[in-house]
Amino acid sequence: MPPSALPDGDPAPADGHLPHAALESAGGGGISAYVHVPFCRVRCGYCDFNTYAPGELTGPAGASTTYEEALAREVALAAGVLAPADTLPLATVFVGGGTPTLLPSEHLTAHLRRIAAIWRPADDMEVTTEANPDSVTRESLAHLRAGGFTRVSFGMQSAVPHVLATLERTHDPANVATAVAAAKAAGLDVSLDLIYGTPGESLQDWRASLEAAIALEPDHISAYALVVEDGTKMAAQVRRGQITLPDDDDEADKYELADELLSAAGYDWYEVSNWSRPGKECRHNLRYWQGGNWWGFGPGAHSHVAGVRWWNVKHPGAYADRLAQGVSPAAAREVLTPEQQYDERVLLGIRLAGGLPVGALAPAGVAAIPALVADGLVTEHSADMDGSAPGDEPAPTPHTHRLVLTLRGRLLADTVVRRLLGFAG
Repeated sequence: MPPSALPDGDPAPADGHLPHAALESAGGGGISAYVHVPFCRVRCGYCDFNTYAPGELTGPAGASTTYEEALAREVALAAGVLAPADTLPLATVFVGGGTPTLLPSEHLTAHLRRIAAIWRPADDMEVTTEANPDSVTRESLAHLRAGGFTRVSFGMQSAVPHVLATLERTHDPANVATAVAAAKAAGLDVSLDLIYGTPGESLQDWRASLEAAIALEPDHISAYALVVEDGTKMAAQVRRGQITLPDDDDEADKYELADELLSAAGYDWYEVSNWSRPGKECRHNLRYWQGGNWWGFGPGAHSHVAGVRWWNVKHPGAYADRLAQGVSPAAAREVLTPEQQYDERVLLGIRLAGGLPVGALAPAGVAAIPALVADGLVTEHSADMDGSAPGDEPAPTPHTHRLVLTLRGRLLADTVVRRLLGFAG
């Protein structure tokens, strides 16, 4: 099945240049980098990402060689478009996919060096790679750490064999513990990704996966509800009646169980689907949710700088061809209007445990607050949520008075967003 289509947009400049206003404001808060590695050993039936398994390209060896060269060319393009290294700090780097660790660790660290050479690495720069548990070794993880990586995020998904089989995940559940131990020995922070709501997964199955993940004592755990996108193999199985998706109540029960077990184990939620040990949040993803700037490298990667968003062509061959011709790989872009930027601040900001400043809301959003509080979907906090002792809070101001989702609100976050934006529902 092909990955999903790119969104529509305006034509992107062939040289990749950005509007002057965006360049002027790009330096505030620095820049992050996302690197998309579009290769997988197999395509999972639920996957809608821009990934390619052997046989879907001209050949994995040739495709990855072209990818290496093309990525280096896009890094050079970015160096010419944005501010030089001495003025633009590089806050975070995230290598995703696909399965980035199908590439040799030497390639991944070489990409990191290229990016770190065009922007100024922050002293505490966070560098993450995604990985499958069976795509790493003790040696490759140690090489990644020596080369500047600080975190690894393993796609665990489940600890239950029949759930993994439905998802078409190929790793042995026992490999997760081995990979986590090797990553910790290398000095890397560890995150585990879980998926709940797989057809046929019971509440007890989900409990077993959560308990197995917690027992490995990672720094960070993500728990995402399975979303079956049109065009995937799993969507076709659902349409034919071969498998049945769980109902909303089942997913709510599983989310509540996740929050209960993770909280009891010392993990704090900091975004609706993410929990971490104190201070171990994924700072790269926080930059997305907080409206930061990032350049997305690779086929199909998305970027955002100061209200300008663009996205690259998806196919690795087309991506490489454009860059070989000295042309930006961007397929299209959009310049967000103030209204669109406001909508995104509400949509993303309310998902964070730090909440949304009441002073940042339009009148329709402020008017919606009493009913949201009465319905038990949000609470109001009168000070910055910075861990201060109760007697130490500063006097409330419009921007320290914040809305925070309750547990019920997290289950109905889309409803909260609609009401804050002035829509019924």
